[in-house]
Amino acid sequence: MSRVVLVTGVARYLGGRLARLLQDDPGVERVIGVDVVPPRGDIGDAEFVRADIRNPIIGKVIASAGVDTVVHMSVLAQPGNAGGRTVMKEVNVIGTMQLLAACQKASSVKKLVVKSSSTVYGASPRDPAMFTEDMEPKVLPRSGFAKDSVEVEGYVRGFARRRPDVTVSVLRFANFLGPHMDTPMSAYFMLPVVPTVLGFDPRLQFVHEDDGLEVLRRCALEEHPGTFNVAGDGVILLSQAVHRAGRPTLPLLSAFVSSVGGLVRRAKVVDFSPEQLRFLSFGRGIDTSRMREELGFVPRYTTVETFDDFVRARGLNRLLPPERVEAVEHQLAAVLTGGGRRGDGG
Repeated sequence: MSRVVLVTGVARYLGGRLARLLQDDPGVERVIGVDVVPPRGDIGDAEFVRADIRNPIIGKVIASAGVDTVVHMSVLAQPGNAGGRTVMKEVNVIGTMQLLAACQKASSVKKLVVKSSSTVYGASPRDPAMFTEDMEPKVLPRSGFAKDSVEVEGYVRGFARRRPDVTVSVLRFANFLGPHMDTPMSAYFMLPVVPTVLGFDPRLQFVHEDDGLEVLRRCALEEHPGTFNVAGDGVILLSQAVHRAGRPTLPLLSAFVSSVGGLVRRAKVVDFSPEQLRFLSFGRGIDTSRMREELGFVPRYTTVETFDDFVRARGLNRLLPPERVEAVEHQLAAVLTGGGRRGDGG
């Protein structure tokens, strides 16, 4: 039977690319992309419907098209992309509630795929080395995208109980990076000088945009019920990542990092929430055994390869030659500690 797939958040990069990928499958009859604004990029032959998932009209779209597969990509990570934190929370939480209500009423819907995030595990000094899908966070996220993601997953679990006939796949992605995708982490590593938390060197994991899209495609077209962590193999320390990008670091006390985060957030340079700052202190590791064993998916890119592909595509290591990074860091440290000498040149 030919599938009719609805993709929310199609105006953004990942949603648009997924819509194009799904069209190429011979088992897909129609792809309907939904968003409040038209897509910026090419979505191929997918049908675009301007609709707000916070509005019950989304139910009419699903019912009239006979949608059987819904891929929910419209959980926003950055308030700046939504028009502020209040609107962001409405889209993420209220929008998800309305979408799930529409799916619950539509007998045609047989599959739901939700793009979630590993931020649901929080970040704390008491975290395990690797979170499995069955583990609870040691400290629940209290703000921003992470808190929204926890609430979204709660509503999805409720939907799965009410509609046991629907295959529900929840994908907890590590931070996305890649040649084209803009995220809070990509903006962070593109800063000329990268602020870090003094005394901390967190472990990071990334998923390449191509690998993430392949997992979404598989779950939309195949039967993979359950919750899955998704990340490239291995980890990278923050210090290693910054140096691979050819950036100098600016180690700050945690109180000052929060202040700097607020400044760059208000300047709309980088959008850092308190939860993201905790992540940059303690990091996070997620176990991907279930991804390999049940999804049968082996990422093409490791975490390090993902980061290096991002660096190459953005030309980051051209801003400051790697051999000068350490010297610049020493100069910054000297200025901050009063060790700089008057009259020193460039």
